[in-house]
Amino acid sequence: MKNTDPTDISLEIAASTFAALGSEQRLSVLRCLVRAGEDGLSIGELGKRTGVTGSTLTHHMKILAQAGLVTQEKQGRSIICAAVAYDAVRQLSTFLLEECCADSADPNKDHDHG
Repeated sequence: MKNTDPTDISLEIAASTFAALGSEQRLSVLRCLVRAGEDGLSIGELGKRTGVTGSTLTHHMKILAQAGLVTQEKQGRSIICAAVAYDAVRQLSTFLLEECCADSADPNKDHDHG
């Protein structure tokens, strides 16, 4: 998700990012990296924590990286994976809610969304 303006996201970018999150394993990997914070996890530790390993984990990381949700950086003999999804997830949330209730029969009704 390479758009830098948090209030401007196209339907195409949103669909692409949601598609990247459309796998339980990829969503699990992303959630694990979000929990780990900005220091990230080694690919081995990420595999242990999620139960996704080997070529399957490599495949999922590639899709998440292409969507701009995670990064992978070689540090010595390790590959460190980290979530960079914080702004992207906010963008997706804004995208979904920005026109909330715009076509509602009662435009003055207060719509609380948390």
